[in-house]
Amino acid sequence: MHTSDFDFALPPELIAQEPLARRDASRLLHVRRSDGASTHRTFADLPGLLREGDLLVLNDSKVIPARLLGQKRDTGGRVELLLVRPATAIGAEAALTGSTDATRWICLGQASKPIRPGARLTFTGGLEAEIVEARGGGEFVVAFTSSAATLQAAIAVAGRLPLPPYIHRAPSAADADRYQTVYAKTLGSVAAPTAGLHFTPQLLASLEARGIRRATITLEVGPGTFMPVRDGEVAQHVMHAERYLVSEDAAEAIRSTKRAGGRVVAVGTTVTRTLESFTDGVVARNGETAIFITPGFEFRVVDALLTNFHLPKSTLVMLVSAFLGRERTLSAYAEAIRERYRFFSYGDAMFIEGDR
Repeated sequence: MHTSDFDFALPPELIAQEPLARRDASRLLHVRRSDGASTHRTFADLPGLLREGDLLVLNDSKVIPARLLGQKRDTGGRVELLLVRPATAIGAEAALTGSTDATRWICLGQASKPIRPGARLTFTGGLEAEIVEARGGGEFVVAFTSSAATLQAAIAVAGRLPLPPYIHRAPSAADADRYQTVYAKTLGSVAAPTAGLHFTPQLLASLEARGIRRATITLEVGPGTFMPVRDGEVAQHVMHAERYLVSEDAAEAIRSTKRAGGRVVAVGTTVTRTLESFTDGVVARNGETAIFITPGFEFRVVDALLTNFHLPKSTLVMLVSAFLGRERTLSAYAEAIRERYRFFSYGDAMFIEGDR
């Protein structure tokens, strides 16, 4: 497969720059996996599209203010870091809420002059850092220290919300709320699991009242979600690993839904990648996944998919193409463009109803 097989022309004005006033007012393109037939709805219609006994699986990861703007202590030169993940095996939340000792993170960094190992950096709020290792490709191992009780507290002062690169404005006060899901709980992501941004507490209550259950998993969304596939051949692309946690409660909810003949509805590509990383049944696990889902993939867990509209030639549109089929996916995207749907993180959504 060629990367160009997943390209499409997207008018720039369809890239949503702001969220709607109401989360569930987003449009929803309902597509049947069996034949590609589609209807136009709003996200508030979702309860009527699901069935009693279905299980919604949500990613409860919370976006951290991972963009850090500071200076080199020796020269005063400006430097920018983006937190990616802890350098150790612990999860992001454990690293952020742990002791005041130096905490090592993998970061993406850029500055007007090269950043070298040994460079000491300062940020607002008493946050300091030292470059421990340059790993190439703009990636560094950085040791943080702070006078604050936790790294989380220091980053809350020094950091900024890392809005996606296709949102061409500075973060606003409203983004602190709207670029999080209403069920966000576990610290660690540098990008929101955007399919979940459409849910409201009222909509979740309505789904529950109709007998539609839900379970939560955690996948720490990394910056790789925005990275383009630069190779002409899809098979040459290497995915960045992301940490996930599936609890025993979530695993049992998924297993019992399957046993009862219900559908597992993945809310977003992050949930899909997590669940489809299990090859012999979903079990409780704390691990990493670098799974790359492309057409030809055999889905074992996910029966239906809620997702936003993604970038051309991205790994995410390839995942959707694996679930719906490439031609049907591109046809659905073309229809969404004709109907002036809003694209990407703050945009509209698509519900792909499976064959079951």
